[in-house]
Amino acid sequence: MTQITIRRPDDWHLHLRDGAMLAAVLPETTRHFARAIIMPNLIPPVIKSTDAAAYRDRILAAIPEGDTFEPLMTLYLTENTDPADVRAAHADGLIKAVKLYPAGATTNSASGVTNFDNVRATLETMAEIGLPLCIHGEVTDHDIDIFDREAVFLDRVLDPIRRANPGLKTISEHLTTKDGVDYVMSQDNAGATITTHHMIINRNHILAGGIKPHYYCLPVAKREEHRLALRAAATSGDKRFFLGTDSAPHTDGAKLAPCGCAGCFTATNTMSILAQVFEEENALDKLEGFASLNGPAFYGLPVNDDTITLTKGDPVTYPDHIPTPDGPVTVFQTGSDLLWSVDT
Repeated sequence: MTQITIRRPDDWHLHLRDGAMLAAVLPETTRHFARAIIMPNLIPPVIKSTDAAAYRDRILAAIPEGDTFEPLMTLYLTENTDPADVRAAHADGLIKAVKLYPAGATTNSASGVTNFDNVRATLETMAEIGLPLCIHGEVTDHDIDIFDREAVFLDRVLDPIRRANPGLKTISEHLTTKDGVDYVMSQDNAGATITTHHMIINRNHILAGGIKPHYYCLPVAKREEHRLALRAAATSGDKRFFLGTDSAPHTDGAKLAPCGCAGCFTATNTMSILAQVFEEENALDKLEGFASLNGPAFYGLPVNDDTITLTKGDPVTYPDHIPTPDGPVTVFQTGSDLLWSVDT
């Protein structure tokens, strides 16, 4: 197969930042994607419905002329989140999910949750109204090895949350372990996003032969057995797994600093990379489900009417960097030629 046409894809986990960075990176998403779940970890975070409405308006104002794109807004869960505000924002169609960051787990997560008893009322409200909880699934205890934090989170945090709120729809975002894949497959009312880069890199890519800052992300990439489990899940056709790039722009200055920022910027070339992955797994017929169908089904949204076509041919040229007023953002590289081009 050298050509495939699929429904236009969506990105169910995306960082756009704000201001000049937002304006610089948004076109890299709107070129191929119709919608995206927008992460709320700005400074200050998007906590209230008024914050989400204002952020949505800034995104809409930055969409390039001629592109169509719908930002799907979320609220940042804190221990002071007002369940009534969540209920009203959902009823108005303003938000499509609430995002859980354990405090200190990743970029701009200082306002996240420490005591889960303090968010019980919000989670109960979300279960009642059918609003999904998007989860950054890592514990932050200093005595837990960074490569074990996702697996420990499943037992210590996620399973108790789901047992206490059996009607709550949960999305385990950016899975990095076989443990996470197995857990989602054992549950009802549970879904998960898988990123582009976690299907390409394992921890050797970050650390072997010298540190590669542009491969550093959180959750950090794990052993090869986990990467293979992610690829198997994504290409299986299982409707519980769908694309969330977790594309996260940081300038090179921030990535290469002594305490470098976590995140891989994949918005530009994700669809070409995915076509390569699915071809390698003999699963091109499953690409549309993963990128375009499973996410809308889980969120209860319609699929997109328009399509994109991917064609295999000569190597595709993508920019190495995206310029921003604060400095360049490096585009994620796979280390090999990409042969699938995208026509919209």
